[in-house]
Amino acid sequence: MSLSRRQVTSAALAAVPLVGRSPEKGRRTLYIAGDSTAAQKFADAAPETGWGMALPFFLRKEIGVSNQAVNGRSSKSFVDEGRLDAILATIRPDDLLLVQFAHNDEKSEDPTRYTEPWSTYQDYLRLYVEGARAHGARPVLATPVERRRFDADGNAVPTHGDYPAAMRALAARERVALLDIEALSLALWQALGVEATKTYFNWTDTEQDNTHFNPPGAIAVARLVAQELLRTRVLARHDVIRLHQSIPDSWITWPPAS
Repeated sequence: MSLSRRQVTSAALAAVPLVGRSPEKGRRTLYIAGDSTAAQKFADAAPETGWGMALPFFLRKEIGVSNQAVNGRSSKSFVDEGRLDAILATIRPDDLLLVQFAHNDEKSEDPTRYTEPWSTYQDYLRLYVEGARAHGARPVLATPVERRRFDADGNAVPTHGDYPAAMRALAARERVALLDIEALSLALWQALGVEATKTYFNWTDTEQDNTHFNPPGAIAVARLVAQELLRTRVLARHDVIRLHQSIPDSWITWPPAS
């Protein structure tokens, strides 16, 4: 399947506002296009926390974060709703577009979100890459953060099928920086083990959520993202801070739901 921008629903574009955009001139902005694992959460969802909420703790103030990730979106539905075009309408040269999808691309029962790893998933990801480059910005692909899942022997197991491999292949082919958050988060969950990982995910008295994070989990994943931005030389050493410092959970705040 070969997609063009003309296939995007242009009527939806005008209805999609950007949130979290810094008005200050002279700053580089890192936009996040992604799903609920990265998205901004509000007071009615606390303690659920997207890793995008914690990423600014690891970046110098000269790099603003515009977190456009939205719950439930796939690489396809984010585009079809006009959300990518909304970003591209404001992104500037030297800005960054960090893209993380797969959790909802996997939902084969939902044609509005489903993509096939080696065809439509790559086709949609290519729209983000080409769109960023056309505006002088730099695209960055991030493999999807892993869910909390262990086998009977206590081994952390991958849950995203071929999607991470498909993204890695596309990044290599298109010469796009790749943050391998899937591999790094899987290794982190393995190191922490079955019980300790519960303190990183949104486990509460009423919910056992093995996909979304609480503040410690969001901070840990954001640290992985910042480390990868440095390793891949997307950001310079002076752009990244606190990589080896403890971040208090109290730094996470949830604004009132609108």
